[in-house]
Amino acid sequence: MQPLPDGMARGWNGPLPFYMTCPGYLRPGQEAMALRDLEYFQQLYPADVRRYHYRIAEILDRQDYEGSMIYDEYPDRYCLQNLVSTICSILEQEEEKPPQHDMIQVLLFLEIYKRRHSGTRRVIL
Repeated sequence: MQPLPDGMARGWNGPLPFYMTCPGYLRPGQEAMALRDLEYFQQLYPADVRRYHYRIAEILDRQDYEGSMIYDEYPDRYCLQNLVSTICSILEQEEEKPPQHDMIQVLLFLEIYKRRHSGTRRVIL
């Protein structure tokens, strides 16, 4: 086999699409697989963390509506930090041993990521 000129790939004529040049980019169809992996690993969380995650998801349901800031292209950092503080205060009232602020922030951001990329919105009855 002869080497190909720069910018060429076997079986592809013309310039490469951007997703072939960016390692780690999820092509169409791979997003669902990544979300399944995320949900699987969330099931492996320790019991306390799973409970916190479930409660954070319940609280986030109130923010899950058309036009919500969680669906902004770049959600405002101040609004997200305010939401984290609100969740912290709720969990401090409900839990004997409330989670740390940083854990709540990570769990909240993971839940927002999952909702933004799943294409489905939870329905509150």
